[in-house]
Amino acid sequence: MELGLKGKGVVITGGSKGIGFACARAFLEEGARVGIVSRSRGNVEQARAALPGVHGIAADLSDAEAATGAIAAMTAHLGAIDVLVNSAGAAKRTPPDELSPQAYRAAMDAKYFSYVNAIDPVVKVMAERGSGVIVNVIGNGGKVASRVHIPGGAANAALMLVTAGLATAYAPRGVRVVAINPGGTETGRVAEGLAAEARLAGIDVEEARRASVARIPLGRMASPEEIANAVLFLASDKASYITGVSISMDGAANPVVV
Repeated sequence: MELGLKGKGVVITGGSKGIGFACARAFLEEGARVGIVSRSRGNVEQARAALPGVHGIAADLSDAEAATGAIAAMTAHLGAIDVLVNSAGAAKRTPPDELSPQAYRAAMDAKYFSYVNAIDPVVKVMAERGSGVIVNVIGNGGKVASRVHIPGGAANAALMLVTAGLATAYAPRGVRVVAINPGGTETGRVAEGLAAEARLAGIDVEEARRASVARIPLGRMASPEEIANAVLFLASDKASYITGVSISMDGAANPVVV
């Protein structure tokens, strides 16, 4: 399927690893002009070496001024941003007895504000231009509570509301805002979550992994590339009437009507 993404300006936050990295590679293969943002300069340089042609900027997106600066720098290099994919930041997985108010605040900074701080300057410019797509890669922890992901799940739930709200607000001005909620995916973030689950249950990580996979009817975790394929479709004009929704990609682990 020709997605019509050639020449589009695409910025991917969290684009140096995991799902974000898979998205960057897929957009490059479609002929898009791609920029990635990551907090770690070392990770940015590693990704740039693996993805010839990608532009990279190191910035802590939990800081609003740093995020605005990164978006401005990306615009200066790439030109107009047609697509923003948010995949940056992850709240630390923490067993409930180890939680504190600071853990909840850290989760909001790491996940919620790292998205909102990037979205705010981009969505307003898209609205002025009359076109643009924002795809938020969030996570099913915002719909299905996990005992080791309570602060992060709360941040995810807030981002789903932001997705629906901004989609409604900006649809009349030509901007679509959508979200994907991956379940278990073969990434470092999920590995961290399995380690927390194992610690809480008093089992080893491999046993926790087997138990996690056993709850997925498809019988395996997703690959980052599978999530990226959905992101590309939603970012394209083939999905031109899809906005304001958060789509689960969890292998039917939580078969609910939404």
